[in-house]
Amino acid sequence: MPTTQLHIDVDQIVRTKAPKYYRWLPKWIVRWLARTIHQDELNAILEYMGDKTGVEAAQAALEYLGVSTQCEGLERVPVDGRYIYVSNHPLGGLDGMALIQLLGQRHQGDIRFLVNDLLMAVKPLASIFLPVNKYGRQSRQAVADIEQEYRGDNQMITFPAGLCSRQFKGGDIADLPWRKFFVKAAIDYRRDIVPVYFDARNSRFFYRLAKWRERLGLKFNVEMIYLPNEMFKLRGSTLRVVVGKPLPWQSLDGSHVAAEVDRVRNIVYQLSKTDKSSI
Repeated sequence: MPTTQLHIDVDQIVRTKAPKYYRWLPKWIVRWLARTIHQDELNAILEYMGDKTGVEAAQAALEYLGVSTQCEGLERVPVDGRYIYVSNHPLGGLDGMALIQLLGQRHQGDIRFLVNDLLMAVKPLASIFLPVNKYGRQSRQAVADIEQEYRGDNQMITFPAGLCSRQFKGGDIADLPWRKFFVKAAIDYRRDIVPVYFDARNSRFFYRLAKWRERLGLKFNVEMIYLPNEMFKLRGSTLRVVVGKPLPWQSLDGSHVAAEVDRVRNIVYQLSKTDKSSI
């Protein structure tokens, strides 16, 4: 075990991050929040990880949860290329860990994952994460680090939507609008794009809560608090992942980036209808 074991303490976090409000905050709210995010179970996962980092840490977390992955098509991606793996983002954590495990094993751990910079607090996975500031301007150093990684040989992984999928009119579960950066990066750094479809969804409760939050005009994503609960609901499940054929960077039209983003997104969602025999 490491000498400084990572430990989640909601009470300490609130006390540190909001000291002005902590003394007035009812203790039952703190206890409710700790239960809602499954504080004790998350700490059990961290303890199970021990001193593992990177791909091994993700593997340990999936093992603890009894979650396995059925992957189709990954063998069609050469191991000696330079790629940007682009995936839909249906879940709030398991999809990321599953991709770290799959692609990390495929590429001997030489992967980097663009994530919200808040996730850098998850120390066992920090060596793989490449932080992006979603709520402010990127620092010069952060931009330089991202550019350096794209110039290098590590495989890049990204969820262009940023946030996990939501339910839309008609009942369809799909990503929020995708950001354009991955298309520009593919062209600038001459990396082929690998489309990935992750076949999973959160519970009806999660999507209904998101809808009510939007109707009430609340900007804070209240439903995100329940993502750990969604993760534990999938304990013991098998997650299906479909990997498509790499798209050559030369095939991308840099003068119509938005259209290319839509094209890649459509390819990803078409993979949901793909039979294994036709991949």
